Amino acid sequence: MFSRQALRSLFSVERVASQQPIFSNASRACLHQASTSNSSSQRFQATPTEIPPPPASASAASIPPSAPQTTSTSPITDATSSSSSAEGQFINGIPRNKLPLPPLFTSNLKITQSLADKLPYLYTQRPHYISAHLHDRPYLLTEGDHLRLPFLMPKVKSGDIIRFNRASVLGSRDYTLKGSPYIDERMYECRLRVLGVESEPLRIKEKTKRRRRHVQRIKSKHRYTILRVMEIKVKSLEELVEEGAEIVKEGAVQEEAVDVIEKKGPETTTPAA
Repeated sequence: MFSRQALRSLFSVERVASQQPIFSNASRACLHQASTSNSSSQRFQATPTEIPPPPASASAASIPPSAPQTTSTSPITDATSSSSSAEGQFINGIPRNKLPLPPLFTSNLKITQSLADKLPYLYTQRPHYISAHLHDRPYLLTEGDHLRLPFLMPKVKSGDIIRFNRASVLGSRDYTLKGSPYIDERMYECRLRVLGVESEPLRIKEKTKRRRRHVQRIKSKHRYTILRVMEIKVKSLEELVEEGAEIVKEGAVQEEAVDVIEKKGPETTTPAA
């Protein structure tokens, strides 16, 4: 058996051996130098070879002479293309998206003989009034009136011109042109200008819940479009004929689609008994 002193010396030797590094300082230095030399050699080999810059004469000869000309003319072509595109967006000062859609008629306008005889009287007697329909609502208008629509018309702004092409009655002081149910839009013109938008005062409505008795306040502030009647024009018989209107006999046109001009007679009063 070993004594305590022998075991103690054995353990101390093992502890010192475990604490000492495997490589000495000299070996570490050699390894460090070897790694740095390998990395530097790899870096030097990886770098590409330097290419000398070309001479000024060669660079000038390689650039084609047409390159500066194209660069100088490109802003001019861009300006001309932008100006042409801007001109194409407007027709007679009106934006292309604001132009009215042309009506699609399969046949020419047909006027009866009685309507052709009374149309000059209606044309010469001014001012005219019109009962125009918008969203199935009639509006009695004369030239110069202000109209507040009960809604906010979309996609319009101040200064836009709107034409009403649906009317049931068009008349003057003594004559009235009635449609069945509407007058042909080729016989008249009713134009309005958009003045702006008007908003009503703020309204607050209170709602109380049944069980919780919570009061809910609902706020509403509607906006309306304001229009002004700029023109109410009844076309003359000559204008209609130039546009292709045809004068036909009374029985040649269906009575359901005949526009009639009625003359307002004096009001008759019956004597009281």
